[in-house]
Amino acid sequence: MSAYCCPLCQQPLARQGNSLSCEQGHQFDYAKEGYINLLPVQYKKSKQPGDNQDMVQARRRFLSAGHYQFLRQALAERVSALHQANTAAIDMGCGEGYYTSELANQLQHKGQVYGIDIAKPAVRYAAKRYDTCEFAVASSKQIPLKAGSASVVTSVFAPIFAQESARLLAPQGHLVVASPGPRHLAELKEIIYREVREHQPLETPTGFTRSAEQLLSHTLTLTGEQARDLALMTPFAWKFSVEQLAALAAQPEFKVQAEFYLSEFQKSS
Repeated sequence: MSAYCCPLCQQPLARQGNSLSCEQGHQFDYAKEGYINLLPVQYKKSKQPGDNQDMVQARRRFLSAGHYQFLRQALAERVSALHQANTAAIDMGCGEGYYTSELANQLQHKGQVYGIDIAKPAVRYAAKRYDTCEFAVASSKQIPLKAGSASVVTSVFAPIFAQESARLLAPQGHLVVASPGPRHLAELKEIIYREVREHQPLETPTGFTRSAEQLLSHTLTLTGEQARDLALMTPFAWKFSVEQLAALAAQPEFKVQAEFYLSEFQKSS
């Protein structure tokens, strides 16, 4: 029996060959890349929900160059310290699996690592590249995994669904969140905003208590093309004009501050 639950009836899903099925007869097939699609068509709000192919490719190129390796390592080390044996770790909004795969490397088979994202292009790439994790296309609002199955849930620049995180976590489990630090990408935002406001620490999600927080900061020296990819993978990508992106890509060098809050919240009793 897998830890997955049917997204239609919430019954446990069992693996049979290359499929998962429940007692109600609902069946879901694994894709050739190794992921499972647990987002029923009636639950989609658009034809291709989540990040589009251009954003996925830009983020893939940028992350593959190792610019956010310091965040990846810090996140994985915290998850490893908090993880309880024989429980899962769940990465909500896993994207291309860059952070998810490092969680699996740190845990070293002490528990299954699940990567969940609503964007099929991102999950397809993640499953094709990383075979140490379980990847599924699903909504983070309703993750098709058993209640209490995880000791750690992570969210890296993804929406935080506190109630769903609490449902997934075992008692005393932890939610670990990476969010923008005060001056994160300020030099990039100065191109498109008249006034750049500093980011504030996250508020404590309902149902959790704050247990720890650290600020990670690093100055990145990028090529113009890498700076363009960074702009395209951010939530404010649509603010850049074609001309601004072209000018960014033409720069021989671009320095930008990468700053992150790494926050830990423990599930309340």
